[in-house]
Amino acid sequence: MELNNSIGVTSPGDMGQGVALCLKEMGFNVCMASDGRSARTRSLGEKAGLTDCGSLEKLVQTCDMVLSILDPGAAVTNARAVAAACKATGRKVVFVDCNAVAPQTMHEITDIMSAAGCTTIDAGIIGPPPRKGAKQRFYVSGPNAGIMNRINSPQINVRIAGDKIGDASAVKMCYAALTKGSIALGTELLVAARKLGVDKALEAELSGSQAELYESVLSRSASMPFKAYRWVPEMNEIAKTFEGAGMTPRILQGAADLYAQIATTPQGKESPEEARDKKRTGKQVIEGLADTI
Repeated sequence: MELNNSIGVTSPGDMGQGVALCLKEMGFNVCMASDGRSARTRSLGEKAGLTDCGSLEKLVQTCDMVLSILDPGAAVTNARAVAAACKATGRKVVFVDCNAVAPQTMHEITDIMSAAGCTTIDAGIIGPPPRKGAKQRFYVSGPNAGIMNRINSPQINVRIAGDKIGDASAVKMCYAALTKGSIALGTELLVAARKLGVDKALEAELSGSQAELYESVLSRSASMPFKAYRWVPEMNEIAKTFEGAGMTPRILQGAADLYAQIATTPQGKESPEEARDKKRTGKQVIEGLADTI
């Protein structure tokens, strides 16, 4: 399938902007649709030098491929909006859903895009935004997953997860259950220990018997609160994935509950830029959460 050199990113937020910057460095004309987006998202797009098409209709008229990278809770709504834009303009794009959604949700998105005559690729991103040399893995699946090799680079490592829609999402869901699920468990127990007044004793025990695990929880918790609102729907999508596989959904539903609590705290309401400027340690994050939850 021959595609033009323009790639659309429907929301250049923290992750979307990082991917967009990387694609620009590869020589692609990267476009966004600012209509209805927040001032912060529009600003991130402008700073990245993206071509602003304004409307989704103009975006799909300009780009043969559109990447959906946003809050997983908005993934289906976004797919419907892009599909509507394609129907309105008569365009048929390659729609790549890169969001942290369950395989069941990915099939729903595929049905939406297929009804608009579009090709869908399932993608799951693992790793940080590809800025300043950071690397990530793009797991992709579906009959047309090979198309994504066009964006394979030292920073974006494209990996074929399977030939079925849902395979890439399943990899992402299982991986995120370990990483973000363990952050939830570690954060909750450390906050609880501080609230119960045994944090010093627990710290001494963990430092002596589980030092590597303890340091891992602290280091990963340091940059978590401002992401918590996005991790709520992601945990629910993982729960949906596990339930569909005949497993209990309740472990990750509990993680979603914790992240919902954190999202309401002062730390949870900060923007990524505000949080990064404060450079809190993991211990400072835990102390702040214990004082405000």
